[in-house]
Amino acid sequence: MKEVISEWKDEKRFIIAKKKLVNIRFPKFKNFFLWLSILVIMFLTSCAIVPEWIAPYSPTAMRSDQILLAPSLQHLFGTDYFGRDVFSLVVHGSRPALLIGVCAVLVSSLVGSAIGMIAGYVGGIVDVIVMRIVEMMQSIPGVLLALALAAAMGPSFRNLVIAIAISAVPSYARVMRGQVLSIKNRPFILASRSIGTANSVIFFKHILPHSYSPLLVMASNGLGTAILTSSGLSFLGLGVVSDIPDWGMLLSQGRNYIAAGWWIATFPGLAIALFVLAVNIIGDSLRDYLDPKKRMV
Repeated sequence: MKEVISEWKDEKRFIIAKKKLVNIRFPKFKNFFLWLSILVIMFLTSCAIVPEWIAPYSPTAMRSDQILLAPSLQHLFGTDYFGRDVFSLVVHGSRPALLIGVCAVLVSSLVGSAIGMIAGYVGGIVDVIVMRIVEMMQSIPGVLLALALAAAMGPSFRNLVIAIAISAVPSYARVMRGQVLSIKNRPFILASRSIGTANSVIFFKHILPHSYSPLLVMASNGLGTAILTSSGLSFLGLGVVSDIPDWGMLLSQGRNYIAAGWWIATFPGLAIALFVLAVNIIGDSLRDYLDPKKRMV
């Protein structure tokens, strides 16, 4: 009997030590990718804000003697079929790509959250009508809805932002409605109502502050989706018409030169992939940080 108890204690100590080892190593491993993602976002954001300081060449400079040069020290990402420096094109192309994504997320998060929170708080026929409309919109794939709207309105910065934002509004509305429904019947809300507190005060003072956590997580992950959608629309020719192409347009221009110049489409694609991966990692870390259950572990 003593041997069994001793073996059980040894096994228990081993399990506890193993859990401590995992808890020590995994956060460090996870934090490494988090800080790496933050650095990637900071660099790409700097490219969008001050591309002239980072790009070594003008994105519109064409040189007939440097057509389709492979990546080298002189041209880090090579040159395209016009003799333009691909690295400079990727740096300058980050501005329209990120600007469209950020604006679309801001519009969709604000509009969708307002619709969802009002529907959840008011309830009744308003909630029923709003959610039926949201369900109808969600029955259409977001990319397909954005594609149809962008094609109908025409290629421009404003139309692209509106198309991407409308396709994302239902997701924000549904999540924020559920968040409000889980909060509005809590004891402190009922106590505020019982003493005659105005609905506007309850909404802005109690419900809104308790609902921002899922909104931040959705917005961070939605930014990557918006970048992918805008790049896809630009790839199909529905993006912003400009002398400086964005990442999606660079992919479209380089697809016909995969054999002769693989770098023309590869590096813009890597920029999109790195940005989306970085914002997703940051979004997951933000979700874990704002989740009280995971913070107690």
